[in-house]
Amino acid sequence: MFDNEKILPVDISHEMKKCYIDYAMSVIAGRALPDVRDGLKPVHRRILYSMHELGLTPDKGYRKCARIVGDVLGKYHPHGDSAVYDALVRLAQDFSIRYTLVDGHGNFGSVDGDSAAAMRYTEARLSKIALEMLRDINKNAIDFIDNFDGEEEEPVVIPSRFPNLLVNGSAGIAVGMATNIPPHNLTEVINGIIMLIENPEVSIYELMTQIKGPDFPTSGIILGTSGIKSAYETGRGKVIVRAKTDIEEENGRSKIIVTELPYQVNKARLIENMAELVKDKRLEGISDLRDESDRDGMRIVIELKRDANPNVVLNQLYKHTKMQDTFGIIMIALVDNEPQTLNLKQVLVHYLNFQKEVIRRRTKFELDKALARAHILEGLRIALDHIDEVINLIRSSKNTEEARNGLMNKFNLSEKQSQAILDMRLQRLTGLEREKIEDEYSELVKLIQHLREVLEREELVLEIIREELIEIKNKYGDERRTEIQRNNDEINIEDLIQEEDVVITLTHAGYIKRISADTYSAQKRGGKGIQAMATKEDDFVEHIFITSTHNNILFFTNKGRVHKLKAYEIPDAGRTAKGTNLINILPIATDEKIQAVITFKEFDGDNYFIMGTKEGVIKKTQISQYASIRKNGLNAINLKDGDELIGVRMTTGESEILIFTKNGYAIRFNEKDVRPMGRTATGVRAITLREGDIAVAMDIVAEDHDVLVISENGFGKRTPVSEYTAHRRGGKGIITYKVTDKTGYIVGARVVKDEDEMMLINSSNVAIRLNVSGISTTSRNTSGVTLMRTEEEQKVVAIAKINYNDQMNDDEDSGENSNEIEKTQENEE
Repeated sequence: MFDNEKILPVDISHEMKKCYIDYAMSVIAGRALPDVRDGLKPVHRRILYSMHELGLTPDKGYRKCARIVGDVLGKYHPHGDSAVYDALVRLAQDFSIRYTLVDGHGNFGSVDGDSAAAMRYTEARLSKIALEMLRDINKNAIDFIDNFDGEEEEPVVIPSRFPNLLVNGSAGIAVGMATNIPPHNLTEVINGIIMLIENPEVSIYELMTQIKGPDFPTSGIILGTSGIKSAYETGRGKVIVRAKTDIEEENGRSKIIVTELPYQVNKARLIENMAELVKDKRLEGISDLRDESDRDGMRIVIELKRDANPNVVLNQLYKHTKMQDTFGIIMIALVDNEPQTLNLKQVLVHYLNFQKEVIRRRTKFELDKALARAHILEGLRIALDHIDEVINLIRSSKNTEEARNGLMNKFNLSEKQSQAILDMRLQRLTGLEREKIEDEYSELVKLIQHLREVLEREELVLEIIREELIEIKNKYGDERRTEIQRNNDEINIEDLIQEEDVVITLTHAGYIKRISADTYSAQKRGGKGIQAMATKEDDFVEHIFITSTHNNILFFTNKGRVHKLKAYEIPDAGRTAKGTNLINILPIATDEKIQAVITFKEFDGDNYFIMGTKEGVIKKTQISQYASIRKNGLNAINLKDGDELIGVRMTTGESEILIFTKNGYAIRFNEKDVRPMGRTATGVRAITLREGDIAVAMDIVAEDHDVLVISENGFGKRTPVSEYTAHRRGGKGIITYKVTDKTGYIVGARVVKDEDEMMLINSSNVAIRLNVSGISTTSRNTSGVTLMRTEEEQKVVAIAKINYNDQMNDDEDSGENSNEIEKTQENEE
């Protein structure tokens, strides 16, 4: 009879759901998915650790695989022996894993699908690179847990001194999810980690300049980069992989020679499939198939009929056989024992954080060991300094315990120090041995100081990781095997956009549009201009410039952020149309304003961005650091409280800079005075501002050009740039314009030549276009002439230089071929 009090009613659907979830999580965490830190599943980790415990290092002999499998089963992995042996075999197959972690001896299978010999016949030991996975495992660098029966301990994760998850990849099917991470080139992945160490804000696009894509052990050709880009950005993507082929001619006939196959394609089955397709007449033009592969490499010979076109046959093979295959990338791994879909940067960040922990724990272990040894040496030094008293005390003691207590009491020693003195051999009393103790102690003091610095400073930890990764790269790195080719099926949207010059206008309220550059016609000096665009009340045009539809446009905000668009991404509109609000195109914060805009063709690594701020600060950064700008923008410059960005220019590194202030001062200096800095740096002092003054404009010096200065009341003048003598960066500057109540403060200044045209825009939304040649040339300390008539309450608020010739010529210096405009500084007092 059952005891009714011990029977618990359970809802069967709830119990089944609970049990299945528990089973699913067990499979996910305990079998099918790799850990993001070492890139291994539990079975692979247990195999490597067991071989390490058996001492199967590369300098030792091979051991029977049956012995290794038995050790893994008995101690760590209570599952089927075939599962363990299959995992061991894969770690030794150079066509399955990019950098083999097991050195196999015997028949470990082939690319034809042949299985490995039985485990009683094969032998194995750790490969050399596997030692880098296990390095520091005995230095408390990782955690250990009890095995399944509590008799042994096994590592939760192994140190993995290189990013194994990406380097060797992983594949597994869990419950409700699967992972399929392709192998990569060791050199490229380590270069990516180093890039992340040097710049934690690095983008995925920048990382892809180092990690170009998967690198399969069987080589092959990857078609296109869109799948790679998708996988690296989202964790999922599809990569098309083709066999590598050559076409040979012999006796008037063509032969297709296949030397490399897509990853995980069975060669024997592929040839069988080809033969079946030829037999069924689905493949035509093939007269013979032969497999001439040997120990020197793969060679599949496909002989063609005399009238067959080899390229047509090859395309049929790509279409109907595994000579072209798709590798579906799913980058799922365990993070804190939970499955997560990771992008490229997240994988590297998790690995780097793990390595920081490994280095800190290893350093703490070495520090404790060094402190313990230094403690002993301090006791030995005391004993040597009082050797006669020590000998007498020991001789007069009845037993070891009395001698140990006597040493502790008389010389204030610890028990360990006293025991070390009692264990000291008489030969340590010689002068040479005493000198060795002193030398060892002094070296330990230096080591302890260094280890403590490492624990206190993260930059030292990162430098250690960097140096050790470079060491591994130099030792085991090799050339990329898998070639990446352009896929003609991938359509570049730019190819569908007609390249033409357009005018981009942006208003104070943030409305932007593009129109044809032919809309505006030149007028004479003193004209009233034409309506530039229809704007709502209290709005006016702040930015106007000419560019090409295919050019990049960077938008720099007053907060030091930068956003990127292609010119064709800006909506087209008529001349008097209001345009589209920029917040519908770019994620700009409500307290941000577009302060500077710069347009150019390519992100040339040899050029720089020069940035100037309202407080007279300047910064120089390589343009390549801005090549990859996320959808939500990037920090372009680190601004101090109260400062704002006023201008940005492209330079070649050899230019001279001009900075102008609203009170009519300017300074000229060589940009070599400004060292290149990181993207988020603050910058250095460009000009020392007088009280109440602010910087309003910045430009690049061009010889035989003039400086055009414009005031808020529409006055302006040209002055030869030669009148601006060069000074050291940081000076107070010289007079560039005579500011009066009639002229008002300076709102803008540009370096110009006779062929240039200028666009002036006032606060009433009126634009005027002027030929520079029609503007008078005068000395620096003058006010100039009227360029644009302003009514009462009207002010000039924006200026732009327009130069068609430079816009059409991308080979000119970067200071000329880019069309820039920055917001003019209004009088805020």
